[in-house]
Amino acid sequence: MQIAQLIDFRLLSFSRQRNIKYMPAADNLNTPVAISGGGPVGLVLALFLDRHGVPSVVFNTEDTSRWHPKGSTHNSRTMEHYRRLGISAAVRRLGLPHDHPTDVVYLTRFNGWELARIRMPSEAEKMAAAAAAPRTAQNFEPIHRANQMYVEEFLLRHARSRPNITLRFGWRVDSFSEDTAGITLQAERVADGAREQWRSAYLAGCDGGQSQVRRTLGIRYRGFDRLDQAFIGGRMVSTYIRAPSLYPDFFGARRAWQYWVVNPQARNALVALNGKDEFIYWTKLANDADEPDDEVIRRSLFQAAGTEVPVEIIGHRPWSAGVALWAERFSDGSRIFLAGDAIHLFTPTGGFGMNTGIDDAANLAWKLAAMVQGWGGPRLLAGFELERMPIASRNTLAARELAKNVGEVQAPQEMEQDSARGEAARRVAGDYLATFGEEFASIGVQLGVRYDGSPLIVPDGTPPADDFLNYAPSGVPGGRAPHLWLGDGPARTSLFDLFGIGFTLLRLGPQAANAGELASAAARGGIPLDVIDVPNGEARDLYGRNLALIRPDQHICWRGDALPGDCEALLNTITGRY
Repeated sequence: MQIAQLIDFRLLSFSRQRNIKYMPAADNLNTPVAISGGGPVGLVLALFLDRHGVPSVVFNTEDTSRWHPKGSTHNSRTMEHYRRLGISAAVRRLGLPHDHPTDVVYLTRFNGWELARIRMPSEAEKMAAAAAAPRTAQNFEPIHRANQMYVEEFLLRHARSRPNITLRFGWRVDSFSEDTAGITLQAERVADGAREQWRSAYLAGCDGGQSQVRRTLGIRYRGFDRLDQAFIGGRMVSTYIRAPSLYPDFFGARRAWQYWVVNPQARNALVALNGKDEFIYWTKLANDADEPDDEVIRRSLFQAAGTEVPVEIIGHRPWSAGVALWAERFSDGSRIFLAGDAIHLFTPTGGFGMNTGIDDAANLAWKLAAMVQGWGGPRLLAGFELERMPIASRNTLAARELAKNVGEVQAPQEMEQDSARGEAARRVAGDYLATFGEEFASIGVQLGVRYDGSPLIVPDGTPPADDFLNYAPSGVPGGRAPHLWLGDGPARTSLFDLFGIGFTLLRLGPQAANAGELASAAARGGIPLDVIDVPNGEARDLYGRNLALIRPDQHICWRGDALPGDCEALLNTITGRY
């Protein structure tokens, strides 16, 4: 049995604090990084910075996490990020019961015909499959369905326990100004108008689609701002409901995660939240100027069910479907950066929105940490926009294309007839709907993010083609490091769990290549580096070289059969020093 071995010399603790590159002023509260916006992206950014040993403060206008349903998808890459933070198991305990199917079912009405069903496993089935998967299995942290409101509440609670995170929930960022030495930020407590002035080296705007930070910088969106179609297009509303009779009266024998209603009168969708009585219900407003109305939504639900049902309406959230927008810039070029909805807005098909934001945070966090701790170069932070902007446009456009598929579903008048013509119409619709599986999987979107062309990546080889539906692991620098299980049986270890907090040099295969010069150069430059031996032929085959250098965000930045002649030049490239 071959297990990866951690080399005895851990060259530099990533939590070691170096000289902070900003000047705190007297009578200010001081922090290396200020974060405006305490949603999942802002909180995960703070948690990653905490993992790197970097303090931050998080401002959020509301005094707690928002208790209204949003997306329910935490994709495989996001679950890998949660795993790095030590919280993936806790997140998996949230959401639907573990034995609840995550199927998507299409119906004429809740009490009508089932047109199609896309079968997807329960959480218990997914985790059992992952445990039994081959050693080279890539999807080792499978997608998880738990509504964002549950996970946000958990992230906030977890952030409160972390030593490097200061929370200012119930505070708004009123204004900020930048000078050559840092950021001065004015904050106001919403409840009573109390004020604080903060001084930080960097500011991250994770404050949503109406980002005050983005608007202050004068940065606009580009892309597509609407899509006109029968459903998942134009002005929509998500309604949080409690309907205790739906499971016993309609869904008991055909449990699913999502229920889509398709008939000549209506298109609607219902998403299960707790597997018992709470749901989020999507409807399209008749006109863009309309506001959600309880009675209109109630009648719409009755129509979708095919009969009146007891329902409590908890709240509404209007939104625009079909958008695919990304910001023209992701920063001010120096000390202020944007992430999440502040730089990209999605339609929810595919569940890509929050997950793309979490990936933003993973990319930005280590670069901010490098600058605060003194080992990042002047070109490092420019790599955030260069790497993430292509992903923002890629993912938003992918979600929009999936939304177009939904809008093209035909619902002829005879669809609900109990006749040969009705049966034929249902069969045609069902055959089309059954092709929608990629909306709920899209593993290529999840794991296939690449940073080819980045100045922080040393190219070597031909990258695999970008494929939204499939993911092929590759050792070509720029992509996610290929995964491998090490060892056998229940105690086997994920290679990802051995990666260091900083950079990780993998020595692959039975003949370990010399790593001494790179280790020495990293130590001289104060760059955090772990060296790990993986004496495993499968690992060598996955990466295609004897050595692979992994960034803190788990992307490969260099590989080779031997160290380059100038290790300092390599380190200067990947840390943005030149």
